[in-house]
Amino acid sequence: MNLFSTPWWLWRLTGLVLGLILHVGAFAQQTLQSGDFGVRAEEDGYFLQSTFDFDLPVGVEDALNKGVPLFFVAEVDVVKERWYWSDKVITHNERHMRLSYQPLSRRWKIYISSQPIAHTGLGVAMGQSFDTLAEALAMVKRVTRWKIAEQRQIDPNEKYRYNFNFRLDLSQLPRPLQMGAIGDSEWALSFTRSQRLIIDKSE
Repeated sequence: MNLFSTPWWLWRLTGLVLGLILHVGAFAQQTLQSGDFGVRAEEDGYFLQSTFDFDLPVGVEDALNKGVPLFFVAEVDVVKERWYWSDKVITHNERHMRLSYQPLSRRWKIYISSQPIAHTGLGVAMGQSFDTLAEALAMVKRVTRWKIAEQRQIDPNEKYRYNFNFRLDLSQLPRPLQMGAIGDSEWALSFTRSQRLIIDKSE
């Protein structure tokens, strides 16, 4: 296959991959920080509240504008501390987010699900549209009243902590883009925190 017979879509995809690789350095400079972060005990359970602050690098935003969706994953484990044995995981919770641009409507779409969002279908994911990328990202960066445990699962006489992790899931990028991202530490956008669970109810 000579250069002049190469399909147009292959040239476009190649250019997109090169553009993302060229902006890896910018992605590495992003600092993911948490503002409001904590768990509140209420009558019907324990709820996580958190906000993050990060900016997408130019290359990743360009990929979004060209129709490449991004997938974000938040995970939290509630763990009972045990001095006599390894700690026991009481609950495991996941929040999967798919961010994409809709060229026809010129709107941004966020799908949120408790299970991985497959490429072939959105299943039971909840969707919401936004006029701007900033508005869509605000939802990705914010966790509001995420129930991570029932009251009955927590023994007030025991000690617990919760381990939280948030990341950009590179494994769900189109395979050609994974070649320039997966395995490269400069593409790691993630946040991890572990804190003691306060069992007493807040007023």
